[in-house]
Amino acid sequence: MSKAFADLSTPLVADACVRNGVPLRAAPTGIGPVLPGRPIAGRVLPVRHYGSVDVFLEAFGGAEPGDVLIVDNGGRSDEACIGDLTALEAEAAGVAALVVWGLHRDTPELVEIGLPVFSYGAYPPGPMRLDEREPEALTTAWFGEHLVSADDVVFGDDDGVLFVAAEHVDTVSATARRIRDVEREQARRIRSGETLRRQTTFAEYMERRAADPSYTFRQHLRRTGGAIEE
Repeated sequence: MSKAFADLSTPLVADACVRNGVPLRAAPTGIGPVLPGRPIAGRVLPVRHYGSVDVFLEAFGGAEPGDVLIVDNGGRSDEACIGDLTALEAEAAGVAALVVWGLHRDTPELVEIGLPVFSYGAYPPGPMRLDEREPEALTTAWFGEHLVSADDVVFGDDDGVLFVAAEHVDTVSATARRIRDVEREQARRIRSGETLRRQTTFAEYMERRAADPSYTFRQHLRRTGGAIEE
């Protein structure tokens, strides 16, 4: 899965979801990588955190190589719920990355370990609580407004994190590649001196919009084969 995503990006996946009518499920703004330039993709391994590391250790027991641990810590800003030992244990279990709806700590150690970690950022204190565990602790996780499970695939890069139902991944990936190819060609032509306005016959669009104010640029792009905004 990670290799398949290597030549794509989360913006391309997002556009492909929209193009195919697949629910667009993006992590909240601010979730980003500890180590930039390390895109991830893999099956969701969900876990809900209640203040103790034991739930992570239990989740790792059911991990498959390439899974991505998705940690639901409720977006809390008063504690860091994962650090270097969790990352090392995840790596030993074959987990490909950690994505936390919350904060991390032990940043220098995480950088040295090199396992991709996504979170809101770093915070020194760990949990000082121990809440009651829910029955769904290892089957589903909330990430912002989105409920995810092992039936989902997560994509992440420097632009953020997205979740796509596994049943739609092949279709979304294929569309993302088509969009990528169109945009790369558009970029090549701009560098060669052919402006995007010329490529998209923007003057024609302006004339048609003047005659028909309901005519949108997205309609025009569909007609002309452009990829931006689509």
